[in-house]
Amino acid sequence: MISGRERRSRTCGLRLPQETWGFLHSFATGSTVDGPGVRVVGWATGYHWRCLYCHNPDTWTMSNGIPVTVNRATEELRKYPHGLKILLGGFTLSGGEPLLQDRFVVKLLTATKATGIHTALNTNGSLHKRLTDAKLEQIDLVIMDIKTWDPERHRHLTHMDNAPTLDFARRLADRGKAAWLRFVLVPGLTDNDGEIAQIAKFAASLGNVERVDVLPLHK
Repeated sequence: MISGRERRSRTCGLRLPQETWGFLHSFATGSTVDGPGVRVVGWATGYHWRCLYCHNPDTWTMSNGIPVTVNRATEELRKYPHGLKILLGGFTLSGGEPLLQDRFVVKLLTATKATGIHTALNTNGSLHKRLTDAKLEQIDLVIMDIKTWDPERHRHLTHMDNAPTLDFARRLADRGKAAWLRFVLVPGLTDNDGEIAQIAKFAASLGNVERVDVLPLHK
């Protein structure tokens, strides 16, 4: 785990080179819901959506994270490669929105994959154009949130458009990239039967979706 000492020494307002430095909130071990098997999860800070039901707004602000080098982050992962392989797990980078730090993310996932650890990226997909097809190859699995279907309702819910997210889902399908889709069922916000049916139809049409998680609201 990243120490309290490192947390206290974080640098706010410093422009760090994205290729080698990033901001991470924390690491968690033993997750069984953030990809296949048992996983280590890194939580990146920085988020550009403002979802009405967000359960971790502490990750919205980049400076809430700890500045960490790629080497430091991979050192954390080197503690677990044998166990992760036995438990058919890997490393998932979540957030926040990791692709706000796209160059750091690619460096970190590339270094992780080079050790033989399965890699997953949890994203809302809206910044997918920051990833070239070659960079996508460093990601074994994309876990993507679909907040709701109707564009107007999506803007009300997140203050952002959902077209880039759906475009990314289609792009992943075209490339045959493994994907999990996630949908949070929030009473009064995302529980419209017609929209749920549209999301289900869309997911079924893609051909690369290995799993769909319907998640309860966590405050």
